[in-house]
Amino acid sequence: MATATIIDGKHYAARLRVGIATQVARLKAEHGITPGLAVVLVGEDPASQVYVRNKGSQTREVGMNSFEHRLPATATQAELLARVAELNRNPAVNGILVQLPLPKQIDPEAVIEAIAVRKDVDGFHPLNAGLLAVGGTGMVPCTPLGCLMLLKDRIGSLAGLRAVVLGRSNIVGKPMAALLLREHCTVTIAHSRTRDLADECRRADVLVAAVGKARMVKGDWIKPGATVIDVGINRVPTPDGKGRLVGDVDFESAVEVAGAITPVPGGVGPMTIACLLLNTLTAACRQHGIPAPEVRPSA
Repeated sequence: MATATIIDGKHYAARLRVGIATQVARLKAEHGITPGLAVVLVGEDPASQVYVRNKGSQTREVGMNSFEHRLPATATQAELLARVAELNRNPAVNGILVQLPLPKQIDPEAVIEAIAVRKDVDGFHPLNAGLLAVGGTGMVPCTPLGCLMLLKDRIGSLAGLRAVVLGRSNIVGKPMAALLLREHCTVTIAHSRTRDLADECRRADVLVAAVGKARMVKGDWIKPGATVIDVGINRVPTPDGKGRLVGDVDFESAVEVAGAITPVPGGVGPMTIACLLLNTLTAACRQHGIPAPEVRPSA
């Protein structure tokens, strides 16, 4: 039985970072500008600490300045907002990312709205979300942007394809749908209350799964030959007690049906950080009145 082509997000992200590094070096040489990314971590969440370390090291690898700010888990919302305001004023900082989740005493929406729109490299600010919805040129959330890059690298033109986005979050589902509409797909957003959910998924030429439920999408939910992008990152138990990461798609059954599929790990995840760096480069250019370069992955 034929099996799907594996979409290697880790390899694509590495090539993309090389392209970003080339443009960062050119920005330094021609304009004397070094893009800077500030990441703020509140508390000691182990997964968040790993993400922040990875973001810092990859930021430095492409030649950007990395600024890490750590606040205790007991930090108040006022303290975090004061730090964000300080970073908004700092001209060396072109992008600001506040690592989620935040402790329960802090309202994440208030923090997101406090980040200067021009420095919102996560693309979560309501004004950037609005620009994306109306086809403007705001910052695009990193994970959906990475998904779109992988799709276009695999398929080419997406025009006319039927796309189903499984999940309706502000972080992935809604912006992913907007991006696919921009590419002239016919888009359906499906979710937990969608009737005949499996049937909706079977209609998709492109299926993006972002529901946060381990192995929810089975192989018989997938149209033969469809391209499947699995955004889910779920830790499931293993006999040794360490657990392992799986996606929202049941990979073992899906790989027998799909035409192409992203694995977990090694699919969408690496693209998220690479697109964060791309957004930081774009933000730095815009803040200095310089046209943002078109970054291509290295050969």
